[in-house]
Amino acid sequence: MRKKFALFIFFGFLISNLQAQNFGGGIILGLSTSQVGGDDLAGFNKAGVLAGVFANKSISELLSLQMEMNYIQKGSNNPDMNDYKSKNVGKADISLNYIEVPILLQYKQNTTLKIEGGIQFANLINGYYNDSYGEITYLGTTPFTKNDVGLILAMDYNFWGKLSLNTRISNSILPIGKEDYKHPTTYNSTRKGKYNSVLSFAIHYHL
Repeated sequence: MRKKFALFIFFGFLISNLQAQNFGGGIILGLSTSQVGGDDLAGFNKAGVLAGVFANKSISELLSLQMEMNYIQKGSNNPDMNDYKSKNVGKADISLNYIEVPILLQYKQNTTLKIEGGIQFANLINGYYNDSYGEITYLGTTPFTKNDVGLILAMDYNFWGKLSLNTRISNSILPIGKEDYKHPTTYNSTRKGKYNSVLSFAIHYHL
């Protein structure tokens, strides 16, 4: 955890230095809402924190590249866990915390709007299931894979000065549960495994 935090700080200092070399950069702060496909729960019911930094570089009049480093919370939430009238009663939900690095190609639609698409690489800080009694422990291990790879589609709207509203949706392209790989017949053939789906809203402050 300390190494990841140090890397996060280093990336922030790097962005401030890149500005002197015709790179742009800034700070990200927002909210993530997520679900996990394949966990028998539906809906973007898991709210979490999204915070990070970014650096970008124009490659033409209309195109630019952007790289980010974010702390993001993902997972799923079962609001009916204790509702004995619901079919979801007793089903565990999921809490996941990642350091995530998105790499995006941005298309400048006009002076205020950019369309973004790209790929993200995430490293798991911690992840666990929750039931009615709290966190379900696995003898010091996690039931989730250390890495999450996903695709991103986003829209960035500059609404005032150096501030823009970034709205994006992302989805894992590889299963995130260790059991999805250990039992391929059960999970990959019939249920296809578990995948993060995230809808996020963030304010980007351009330095």
